Amino acid sequence: MPANLTPQYYAAEEAFRNAVTITEKISALEDMLAVIPKHKGTEKLQADIKRRLARLREEGQKRNALNRYDPFHIEKQGAGQVALVGYPNSGKSALVGALTRAKVKIADYPFTTIIPSSGMLPYEEVYIQLVDTPPLTSEGFPPGLAGLLISADALLLVIDSCAGECLNQLESALRLLSERKIIRDQTDAATKAKPMQRLIIVANKTDRPEGKENLQLLQELLPPNFEILPVSAEKGKNLEQLKTRLFAALEIIRVFTKPPGKEPDFTRPFILPQGSSVLELVEDIHKDFIKNLRGARIWGSARFPGQSVPKEYIIRDKDIIELLV
Repeated sequence: MPANLTPQYYAAEEAFRNAVTITEKISALEDMLAVIPKHKGTEKLQADIKRRLARLREEGQKRNALNRYDPFHIEKQGAGQVALVGYPNSGKSALVGALTRAKVKIADYPFTTIIPSSGMLPYEEVYIQLVDTPPLTSEGFPPGLAGLLISADALLLVIDSCAGECLNQLESALRLLSERKIIRDQTDAATKAKPMQRLIIVANKTDRPEGKENLQLLQELLPPNFEILPVSAEKGKNLEQLKTRLFAALEIIRVFTKPPGKEPDFTRPFILPQGSSVLELVEDIHKDFIKNLRGARIWGSARFPGQSVPKEYIIRDKDIIELLV
């Protein structure tokens, strides 16, 4: 019986062939298993994928048991994790330092950053984790970097607008991210790559004359539906606008809760994906509440303050919710 494999399966298979780390390989095999047509003609292939998955997971567990240090694993914190990516001397470390006040090593020579480091960016009521990474090279990604970029919630591509090869930086970085299935078009959902709206592109050092001259060329090279934000880590140019874009790229909402008859707690919002319902908020708080939930009252996105809504109601950013149990 023919297997009749789909384009989505072949895309996931290609991601597996390009995978370097165990995490990347497991992710690609999981995608292959998820999209493979389920019929008699693919039974042997499904069994082979499951065997490879089991073997890789066992290998990963053995490595964890040996307490092997993985410098490219950065535990996620805050409302979301954004990984910075770019070529040497693009100013990634300077941006992290300017946005988070983290103590990062900044120098005028390349490869100052040799392992990832992180800092927390305060944005209104939440914190966003920024991860500074080793630079791209003409050969591509340093070993381990692709896995970090895949696991991050969003990416910030930093281009040195003063560099003579800034156009090549932009073109090459986008090509590498696409080839390694780290970013994808909206229509290709076969892998766990990020959609294009989760990639922000900035041109750093645009306060300098050569940076201003190159900015227009960079903007002309951009693919459709992309924007490039001119910034300066040194002068603080457009950093507030960048913060807003970083939050938007995470595609999350902040939800505040209030007990009946009391004021809302604005200090510790619940963080949920866009499109979440009242029921999903309750699951995030405590699953035991679900059986007693009758509905909710909403301040913010509802037609009038304190409107009663059902469990399926889709909540919006900065809604205030009183749960009815």
